[in-house]
Amino acid sequence: MAALKKTSRRSMLSAGILAYRKGARGLEVLLVHPGGPFWRKKDNGAWSIPKGEIDAADAPEQVARREFAEELGPSASIGPLQPLGEVRQRGGKRVIAFAGEGQFDPAALSSNTFDIEWPPRSGRLQSFPEVDRAEWFAIAFARTKMLSAQVELLDRLLGIAVESAGK
Repeated sequence: MAALKKTSRRSMLSAGILAYRKGARGLEVLLVHPGGPFWRKKDNGAWSIPKGEIDAADAPEQVARREFAEELGPSASIGPLQPLGEVRQRGGKRVIAFAGEGQFDPAALSSNTFDIEWPPRSGRLQSFPEVDRAEWFAIAFARTKMLSAQVELLDRLLGIAVESAGK
């Protein structure tokens, strides 16, 4: 039981990157769809920024960069990062987010994997990609795809974009 509590505490803080680009449709953001059997048939409200757990000694920006590379693969590039602050997801997980202009071809997705017993109680361990899809979305469409708690990050990104344009 103590191990479960420790794991739960560790997973309550993550860091991630909201990558953006200026595309034909205006400002676009890169979102990822979680892999594994639980998320297979979920779409709207299931997409996220690439993110991962922070250990006590980790710097949030370094974790965000590491997870960006692990979840997307070596062809993903991201420029300088700007802090977007923190959001709290349903269930209490806190996500420290950064924004950066990035380049990535979703067809080049090469995510790391995780193992779980699947089907449940089968005794068979199966491997699944941590991220099974990545896609660039226009801001308005991204609002329908993202986890509800992360939608606020889009508004923060737009605030930064407006502020930068005014300079």
